[in-house]
Amino acid sequence: MSIFTGAGVAIVTPFHEDGSVNYEAFKKQIELQIAGGTDAIIVCGTTGEASTLTHEEHLDVIRYCVEVVNKRIPVIAGTGSNCTETAVYLSQEAEKAGVDGLLLVTPYYNKCTQKGLYEHYEIIANSVKVPIILYNIPGRTGGVLIQPQTVIDLCKNVPNIVGVKDATGNLSGVAKLLSMADGCVDVYSGNDDQVVPILSLGGKGVISVLSNIAPRQTHDMCAKFFAGDVEGSRKIQLDAIPVIDGLFCEVNPIPVKKAMNLMGLEAGPMRRPLTEMEPQNAAKLEKAMKDFGIL
Repeated sequence: MSIFTGAGVAIVTPFHEDGSVNYEAFKKQIELQIAGGTDAIIVCGTTGEASTLTHEEHLDVIRYCVEVVNKRIPVIAGTGSNCTETAVYLSQEAEKAGVDGLLLVTPYYNKCTQKGLYEHYEIIANSVKVPIILYNIPGRTGGVLIQPQTVIDLCKNVPNIVGVKDATGNLSGVAKLLSMADGCVDVYSGNDDQVVPILSLGGKGVISVLSNIAPRQTHDMCAKFFAGDVEGSRKIQLDAIPVIDGLFCEVNPIPVKKAMNLMGLEAGPMRRPLTEMEPQNAAKLEKAMKDFGIL
């Protein structure tokens, strides 16, 4: 059974101006997501700036999210690392916190082989009981890619590895994976501009940056598709493209935090080395948000 179907938000971690986590704003954002129909919350992923959280902060944010959500929708925690032992530690602690699943990014910097990837994921999965989604994002991992056969082998041989978030941008690769998988792999789009194409190939949904500022529209994009209203789903996808382009004109989560701050959602600043959005890009994003009706 899939951890979730539909639109999961890759939720931002809001900070105060001094860089500390703004839990009050975080609670408001979680409630807005649930009220907007979001189908799952993915906490401490790329968009949540997990790479600049200390281990203590990382786990505190996960615990807080689980507590606030209180089983209303699934909570999936990002607990990946390029160090297998670190990923095991974070995953075990997240499981103790009560998460419904884990998202494990492909190891970065080390540039391991497919054998190394398999063993990395197998060791982590065997250390916990909750279901796991692999996270394929070669643009952030030095080009390291979990090949389709490796994804399939992991999903077939390791009971709690159930799917993959695909942020490769390669629809041909997604099609190849799903054609080989024979239903054993849940695929989630990791790119907001490819939600409907991946759903059309048999995907289960999206892990979305867009949902931070447009939860209802992102949810409806998936819900309409699954209800057979492909035209309605397609329209939301195409109407959202200018906003999506704005959200990725600089590295994520710089633009989405800017967008949220424009909406009064108190996302706060980024942690270094990320910096504030360039004014000309912020102006384009603001215009796209107004045209989309969310500002």
